Amino acid sequence: MYSALFNLVLRRLDPERAHHLAFVVIRWLPTLGIGRLVRRFTRPAPGLGVHTLGLHFDSPFGVAAGFDKEGIAIRGLGQLGFGHVEVGTITAHAQPGNDRPRLFRLIPDRAVINRMGFNNTGAAAAAPRLARVAARRDRPIIGVNIGKSRVVEVEDAIEDYLVSTRLLAPAADYLAVNVSSPNTPGLRGLQDLDKLEPLLSAVRDAAGATPVLVKIAPDLTDEQVARIAQLAVDLRLAGIIATNTTLSRDNLSTNPATIAAAGAGGLSGAPLAERSLAVLRMIRAVVPADFCVISVGGVETGADVAARLAAGATLVQGYTAFIYLGPLWARAVNRELALLR
Repeated sequence: MYSALFNLVLRRLDPERAHHLAFVVIRWLPTLGIGRLVRRFTRPAPGLGVHTLGLHFDSPFGVAAGFDKEGIAIRGLGQLGFGHVEVGTITAHAQPGNDRPRLFRLIPDRAVINRMGFNNTGAAAAAPRLARVAARRDRPIIGVNIGKSRVVEVEDAIEDYLVSTRLLAPAADYLAVNVSSPNTPGLRGLQDLDKLEPLLSAVRDAAGATPVLVKIAPDLTDEQVARIAQLAVDLRLAGIIATNTTLSRDNLSTNPATIAAAGAGGLSGAPLAERSLAVLRMIRAVVPADFCVISVGGVETGADVAARLAAGATLVQGYTAFIYLGPLWARAVNRELALLR
Protein backbone atom coordinates (compact mmCIF):
# COMPACT_ATOMS: atom_id res chain seq x y z
CA MET A 1 0.00 0.00 0.00
CA TYR A 2 2.76 2.44 0.89
CA SER A 3 4.58 1.65 -2.36
CA ALA A 4 1.47 2.62 -4.31
CA LEU A 5 1.03 5.78 -2.23
CA PHE A 6 4.63 6.77 -2.83
CA ASN A 7 4.52 6.16 -6.57
CA LEU A 8 1.14 7.81 -7.12
CA VAL A 9 1.30 10.72 -4.68
CA LEU A 10 4.34 11.28 -2.48
CA ARG A 11 7.00 11.22 -5.19
CA ARG A 12 5.14 14.07 -6.92
CA LEU A 13 5.29 16.26 -3.82
CA ASP A 14 8.21 18.41 -2.78
CA PRO A 15 10.27 16.04 -0.57
CA GLU A 16 10.33 18.39 2.41
CA ARG A 17 6.58 18.92 2.22
CA ALA A 18 5.98 15.16 1.98
CA HIS A 19 8.19 14.65 5.02
CA HIS A 20 6.20 17.17 7.05
CA LEU A 21 2.88 15.58 6.08
CA ALA A 22 4.07 12.15 7.24
CA PHE A 23 5.63 13.70 10.30
CA VAL A 24 2.32 15.19 11.42
CA VAL A 25 0.74 11.72 11.53
CA ILE A 26 3.68 10.21 13.44
CA ARG A 27 3.74 13.11 15.87
CA TRP A 28 0.08 12.67 16.73
CA LEU A 29 0.09 8.88 17.05
CA PRO A 30 0.35 8.96 20.87
CA THR A 31 -2.50 11.46 21.25
CA LEU A 32 -4.89 10.03 18.67
CA GLY A 33 -5.59 7.03 20.89
CA ILE A 34 -4.12 4.51 18.48
CA GLY A 35 -0.44 4.67 19.42
CA ARG A 36 -0.68 1.85 21.95
CA LEU A 37 -2.51 -0.33 19.45
CA VAL A 38 0.17 0.38 16.85
CA ARG A 39 2.84 -0.50 19.39
CA ARG A 40 1.32 -3.95 19.92
CA PHE A 41 1.71 -4.51 16.18
CA THR A 42 5.26 -3.14 15.93
CA ARG A 43 6.85 -4.14 19.24
CA PRO A 44 10.29 -5.72 18.69
CA ALA A 45 10.77 -9.33 19.80
CA PRO A 46 12.21 -9.55 23.34
CA GLY A 47 15.33 -11.27 22.05
CA LEU A 48 16.37 -8.15 20.10
CA GLY A 49 17.17 -6.13 23.22
CA VAL A 50 20.63 -4.54 23.51
CA HIS A 51 22.43 -3.26 26.62
CA THR A 52 24.93 -0.48 25.93
CA LEU A 53 25.76 3.01 27.20
CA GLY A 54 24.31 1.89 30.52
CA LEU A 55 20.89 1.68 28.85
CA HIS A 56 18.49 -0.96 27.56
CA PHE A 57 17.41 -0.65 23.92
CA ASP A 58 14.34 -2.70 22.91
CA SER A 59 15.84 -3.08 19.44
CA PRO A 60 19.29 -2.38 17.98
CA PHE A 61 17.55 -0.41 15.20
CA GLY A 62 16.86 3.31 15.66
CA VAL A 63 16.19 6.54 13.81
CA ALA A 64 19.20 8.60 12.76
CA ALA A 65 19.44 12.33 13.41
CA GLY A 66 17.74 14.51 10.84
CA PHE A 67 14.32 12.87 10.84
CA ASP A 68 13.03 14.44 14.06
CA LYS A 69 15.00 17.65 14.21
CA GLU A 70 13.14 19.17 17.15
CA GLY A 71 12.28 16.12 19.24
CA ILE A 72 8.53 16.43 18.74
CA ALA A 73 7.73 12.91 17.45
CA ILE A 74 9.86 10.74 19.73
CA ARG A 75 7.02 8.75 21.23
CA GLY A 76 5.34 8.23 17.86
CA LEU A 77 8.55 6.90 16.35
CA GLY A 78 8.97 4.58 19.31
CA GLN A 79 5.44 3.28 18.73
CA LEU A 80 6.43 2.46 15.14
CA GLY A 81 9.08 0.06 16.45
CA PHE A 82 12.32 2.05 16.64
CA GLY A 83 14.47 1.23 19.66
CA HIS A 84 15.89 4.72 19.90
CA VAL A 85 15.44 8.13 18.32
CA GLU A 86 18.36 10.49 17.79
CA VAL A 87 16.85 13.96 17.57
CA GLY A 88 18.47 17.02 16.03
CA THR A 89 20.79 18.34 14.93
CA ILE A 90 20.10 21.02 17.57
CA THR A 91 22.24 24.14 17.81
CA ALA A 92 22.71 26.67 20.61
CA HIS A 93 21.18 29.42 18.45
CA ALA A 94 17.89 29.06 16.61
CA GLN A 95 18.38 29.10 12.84
CA PRO A 96 16.16 28.67 9.78
CA GLY A 97 18.61 26.53 7.81
CA ASN A 98 19.40 26.94 4.14
CA ASP A 99 17.02 28.27 1.52
CA ARG A 100 14.49 25.92 -0.05
CA PRO A 101 14.48 23.68 -1.98
CA ARG A 102 17.01 21.82 0.15
CA LEU A 103 15.92 18.18 0.03
CA PHE A 104 16.03 16.09 -3.17
CA ARG A 105 15.17 12.47 -3.96
CA LEU A 106 17.35 10.33 -6.22
CA ILE A 107 14.71 7.64 -6.70
CA PRO A 108 16.66 5.20 -8.94
CA ASP A 109 19.35 5.11 -6.25
CA ARG A 110 16.97 5.03 -3.26
CA ALA A 111 18.94 8.02 -2.04
CA VAL A 112 18.47 11.61 -0.93
CA ILE A 113 20.56 14.77 -1.19
CA ASN A 114 19.99 17.30 1.58
CA ARG A 115 21.41 20.68 2.48
CA MET A 116 19.00 21.47 5.30
CA GLY A 117 21.58 23.42 7.31
CA PHE A 118 20.60 22.47 10.87
CA ASN A 119 17.19 24.19 10.78
CA ASN A 120 15.89 24.20 14.37
CA THR A 121 14.49 26.45 17.10
CA GLY A 122 17.57 26.22 19.29
CA ALA A 123 18.67 24.38 22.42
CA ALA A 124 16.80 26.59 24.89
CA ALA A 125 13.49 25.87 23.16
CA ALA A 126 14.20 22.15 22.78
CA ALA A 127 15.35 21.48 26.35
CA PRO A 128 11.98 21.68 28.19
CA ARG A 129 10.23 19.78 25.39
CA LEU A 130 12.76 16.95 25.57
CA ALA A 131 12.63 16.92 29.36
CA ARG A 132 8.86 16.34 29.27
CA VAL A 133 9.26 13.37 26.93
CA ALA A 134 12.24 11.99 28.86
CA ALA A 135 10.13 11.91 32.03
CA ARG A 136 7.67 9.48 30.44
CA ARG A 137 7.95 5.71 30.68
CA ASP A 138 6.37 5.05 27.26
CA ARG A 139 9.19 6.37 25.13
CA PRO A 140 12.24 4.96 23.35
CA ILE A 141 15.85 5.80 24.20
CA ILE A 142 16.51 9.46 23.35
CA GLY A 143 19.76 10.56 21.75
CA VAL A 144 20.36 14.26 21.18
CA ASN A 145 22.60 15.33 18.31
CA ILE A 146 24.24 18.74 18.76
CA GLY A 147 26.04 20.88 16.20
CA LYS A 148 27.69 24.26 15.66
CA SER A 149 25.49 27.32 15.14
CA ARG A 150 26.01 28.93 11.75
CA VAL A 151 26.47 32.41 13.28
CA VAL A 152 29.38 31.19 15.41
CA GLU A 153 32.90 31.15 14.05
CA VAL A 154 34.81 27.87 14.10
CA GLU A 155 37.27 29.40 16.58
CA ASP A 156 34.40 29.85 19.05
CA ALA A 157 32.81 26.47 18.46
CA ILE A 158 33.63 24.92 21.83
CA GLU A 159 31.60 27.40 23.87
CA ASP A 160 28.76 27.12 21.35
CA TYR A 161 28.64 23.33 21.79
CA LEU A 162 28.83 23.75 25.56
CA VAL A 163 25.71 25.93 25.60
CA SER A 164 23.81 23.09 23.92
CA THR A 165 25.43 20.48 26.14
CA ARG A 166 24.47 22.18 29.39
CA LEU A 167 20.89 22.69 28.24
CA LEU A 168 20.27 19.32 26.62
CA ALA A 169 22.37 16.72 28.45
CA PRO A 170 19.94 16.50 31.41
CA ALA A 171 17.13 15.40 29.05
CA ALA A 172 19.24 13.10 26.86
CA ASP A 173 20.04 9.41 27.28
CA TYR A 174 23.13 10.14 25.20
CA LEU A 175 24.64 13.11 23.36
CA ALA A 176 26.04 12.93 19.82
CA VAL A 177 28.57 15.60 18.85
CA ASN A 178 28.06 16.30 15.16
CA VAL A 179 31.26 17.50 13.49
CA SER A 180 30.54 15.89 10.15
CA SER A 181 27.59 17.53 8.38
CA PRO A 182 28.64 19.02 5.02
CA ASN A 183 25.99 21.74 5.22
CA THR A 184 27.48 24.08 7.86
CA PRO A 185 30.56 26.00 6.66
CA GLY A 186 33.72 24.97 8.49
CA LEU A 187 32.06 22.21 10.53
CA ARG A 188 33.94 19.26 9.05
CA GLY A 189 37.22 21.01 9.84
CA LEU A 190 36.46 20.25 13.48
CA GLN A 191 37.33 16.61 12.70
CA ASP A 192 41.01 17.63 12.60
CA LEU A 193 42.52 16.13 15.75
CA ASP A 194 43.92 19.41 17.09
CA LYS A 195 40.40 20.91 17.02
CA LEU A 196 38.48 17.75 17.84
CA GLU A 197 40.31 16.77 21.04
CA PRO A 198 39.58 19.97 23.03
CA LEU A 199 35.99 20.06 21.75
CA LEU A 200 35.19 16.49 22.76
CA SER A 201 36.97 16.84 26.10
CA ALA A 202 34.94 19.94 26.94
CA VAL A 203 31.61 18.39 25.94
CA ARG A 204 32.41 15.17 27.82
CA ASP A 205 33.15 17.10 31.01
CA ALA A 206 30.08 19.33 30.70
CA ALA A 207 27.74 16.42 29.97
CA GLY A 208 28.32 14.86 33.39
CA ALA A 209 26.78 11.38 33.57
CA THR A 210 25.28 11.58 30.07
CA PRO A 211 27.24 9.40 27.60
CA VAL A 212 28.91 11.35 24.78
CA LEU A 213 29.52 9.99 21.27
CA VAL A 214 31.05 11.66 18.21
CA LYS A 215 29.53 11.42 14.72
CA ILE A 216 32.01 11.29 11.84
CA ALA A 217 31.91 11.66 8.06
CA PRO A 218 32.34 8.85 5.52
CA ASP A 219 34.65 11.08 3.47
CA LEU A 220 37.52 10.88 5.96
CA THR A 221 40.56 8.91 4.87
CA ASP A 222 41.06 5.49 6.43
CA GLU A 223 43.94 6.92 8.47
CA GLN A 224 41.74 9.75 9.78
CA VAL A 225 39.04 7.26 10.78
CA ALA A 226 41.54 5.20 12.75
CA ARG A 227 43.01 8.25 14.47
CA ILE A 228 39.59 9.59 15.52
CA ALA A 229 38.57 6.16 16.78
CA GLN A 230 41.70 5.99 18.92
CA LEU A 231 41.10 9.55 20.14
CA ALA A 232 37.57 8.65 21.21
CA VAL A 233 38.94 5.73 23.22
CA ASP A 234 41.71 7.84 24.76
CA LEU A 235 39.20 10.53 25.78
CA ARG A 236 36.94 7.90 27.35
CA LEU A 237 34.01 8.81 25.15
CA ALA A 238 31.07 6.43 25.19
CA GLY A 239 31.14 5.72 21.47
CA ILE A 240 31.28 6.70 17.80
CA ILE A 241 28.49 7.12 15.23
CA ALA A 242 29.58 6.25 11.69
CA THR A 243 28.67 7.73 9.33
CA ASN A 244 27.07 11.02 8.33
CA THR A 245 26.15 11.88 4.72
CA THR A 246 28.74 11.93 1.93
CA LEU A 247 29.83 14.55 -0.57
CA SER A 248 30.56 11.83 -3.12
CA ARG A 249 28.39 11.42 -6.21
CA ASP A 250 30.17 8.34 -7.53
CA ASN A 251 28.43 5.31 -9.07
CA LEU A 252 24.90 6.73 -9.08
CA SER A 253 22.16 5.52 -11.44
CA THR A 254 20.10 8.70 -11.37
CA ASN A 255 20.20 10.92 -14.45
CA PRO A 256 23.28 13.18 -14.12
CA ALA A 257 21.14 16.21 -14.97
CA THR A 258 18.90 15.46 -11.98
CA ILE A 259 21.94 15.13 -9.72
CA ALA A 260 23.41 18.38 -11.03
CA ALA A 261 20.08 20.18 -10.55
CA ALA A 262 19.99 19.07 -6.89
CA GLY A 263 23.35 20.73 -6.36
CA ALA A 264 25.38 20.77 -3.16
CA GLY A 265 24.55 18.77 -0.05
CA GLY A 266 25.07 15.47 1.67
CA LEU A 267 24.06 12.23 -0.02
CA SER A 268 22.40 9.51 2.07
CA GLY A 269 20.73 6.21 1.33
CA ALA A 270 21.70 2.98 -0.42
CA PRO A 271 24.82 4.32 -2.24
CA LEU A 272 26.44 5.01 1.13
CA ALA A 273 26.17 1.42 2.36
CA GLU A 274 29.55 0.12 1.17
CA ARG A 275 31.60 2.97 2.62
CA SER A 276 29.62 3.04 5.86
CA LEU A 277 30.24 -0.67 6.39
CA ALA A 278 33.95 -0.25 5.63
CA VAL A 279 34.26 2.59 8.17
CA LEU A 280 32.47 0.47 10.76
CA ARG A 281 35.01 -2.33 10.31
CA MET A 282 37.93 0.10 10.61
CA ILE A 283 36.58 1.53 13.84
CA ARG A 284 35.86 -1.86 15.37
CA ALA A 285 39.45 -2.90 14.62
CA VAL A 286 40.68 -0.03 16.81
CA VAL A 287 38.23 0.26 19.70
CA PRO A 288 37.61 -2.19 22.58
CA ALA A 289 34.86 -4.78 22.32
CA ASP A 290 32.62 -2.99 24.81
CA PHE A 291 32.96 0.40 23.07
CA CYS A 292 29.64 1.50 21.51
CA VAL A 293 29.71 1.88 17.74
CA ILE A 294 26.51 3.02 16.03
CA SER A 295 26.45 2.25 12.30
CA VAL A 296 24.35 4.36 9.95
CA GLY A 297 24.30 4.76 6.18
CA GLY A 298 22.53 2.76 3.49
CA VAL A 299 20.61 0.46 5.83
CA GLU A 300 17.31 -0.80 4.41
CA THR A 301 16.48 -4.33 5.59
CA GLY A 302 16.76 -6.59 8.59
CA ALA A 303 19.54 -8.39 6.74
CA ASP A 304 21.39 -5.08 6.42
CA VAL A 305 21.08 -4.51 10.16
CA ALA A 306 22.25 -8.07 10.86
CA ALA A 307 25.29 -7.52 8.63
CA ARG A 308 26.23 -4.35 10.53
CA LEU A 309 25.87 -6.14 13.87
CA ALA A 310 28.00 -9.00 12.58
CA ALA A 311 30.65 -6.47 11.49
CA GLY A 312 30.84 -5.06 15.00
CA ALA A 313 28.08 -2.48 15.31
CA THR A 314 26.48 -2.18 18.73
CA LEU A 315 23.44 -0.35 17.36
CA VAL A 316 22.27 0.56 13.85
CA GLN A 317 20.37 3.62 12.59
CA GLY A 318 18.44 4.47 9.44
CA TYR A 319 16.66 7.42 7.92
CA THR A 320 16.54 7.62 4.13
CA ALA A 321 14.80 4.28 3.57
CA PHE A 322 11.87 5.58 5.65
CA ILE A 323 11.07 7.81 2.66
CA TYR A 324 10.94 4.85 0.29
CA LEU A 325 9.56 2.11 2.56
CA GLY A 326 7.12 3.96 4.80
CA PRO A 327 5.94 3.87 8.43
CA LEU A 328 6.08 0.08 8.87
CA TRP A 329 9.75 0.01 7.97
CA ALA A 330 11.00 -0.49 11.54
CA ARG A 331 8.49 -3.29 12.09
CA ALA A 332 9.69 -5.08 8.96
CA VAL A 333 13.34 -4.67 9.96
CA ASN A 334 12.72 -5.99 13.46
CA ARG A 335 10.68 -8.95 12.21
CA GLU A 336 13.38 -9.95 9.71
CA LEU A 337 16.13 -9.42 12.25
CA ALA A 338 14.35 -11.68 14.75
CA LEU A 339 14.12 -14.43 12.14
CA LEU A 340 17.81 -14.13 11.31
CA ARG A 341 18.98 -14.44 14.91
